[in-house]
Amino acid sequence: MKEIKFKFEDLKVYQKSLDFVDVVYKVSNTFPKEENYRLTSQFIRVATSVALNIAEGSGDTNPQFSRFLQIALGSVKECVVCVAIAKNQKYISIEEENNLREKLEELSKMISSLQKYLKNTND
Repeated sequence: MKEIKFKFEDLKVYQKSLDFVDVVYKVSNTFPKEENYRLTSQFIRVATSVALNIAEGSGDTNPQFSRFLQIALGSVKECVVCVAIAKNQKYISIEEENNLREKLEELSKMISSLQKYLKNTND
């Protein structure tokens, strides 16, 4: 059976964003049940938004793709806030916080680098 694959699925930044979503699901499963419709759902939503915007923008014009990448960067920043709240509420350890922040920093750098590449190439 032939494997059906979309071009954006080959992007490292897209793959890393999916890995981050997996980590967020795992970490947020440890949050108290009363957070299910508050921090947990928000954290999962914004983490997922990073991958969704990378996928949605790819294959479009470079300026359009860059615009979607900018939205993905905004979602990365929202994730940073979710991490800070989780740490302040003692839902995650300092080690977990650092791990999540490192992954977010890497995603942020990869997205920014892709934006710079798109800016420097012709459509």
